[in-house]
Amino acid sequence: MSPQDVHPIVCPIREIFDRVAGKWSVQIILIAVAKGPVRFTELERGIEGISRRMLTLTLRQLERDGLLVRTVFPTVPPRVEYTATPMACELQGAFEELAAWAVRHQDAIAAAQRVYDGRQEDREKVAVT
Repeated sequence: MSPQDVHPIVCPIREIFDRVAGKWSVQIILIAVAKGPVRFTELERGIEGISRRMLTLTLRQLERDGLLVRTVFPTVPPRVEYTATPMACELQGAFEELAAWAVRHQDAIAAAQRVYDGRQEDREKVAVT
């Protein structure tokens, strides 16, 4: 398969990866899968560092992509819950595998980073002299 054949396939997949594996998306999906229906405030409290606006935007995108279902209950004030779809539940296994890979390789990655950073420092020293 040539690069020309791969590009039309990879481009949409890359877009899906970018959305599904985003910083906030992973956490939202995992919480929704683990807890079942979850409210906005639960997500906001459960995800350190996320702003209300970013949570809202990410929830909308995940709903648009078919990974969450938003249910509004006719109460005063309105109660809103987010539920992971079966498609989102499938991601849990992929996320667990990726996390296991990261755990297995974290020491090797840290060592590679130290080597790289050392080379960068050496290059900077040579450039200064």
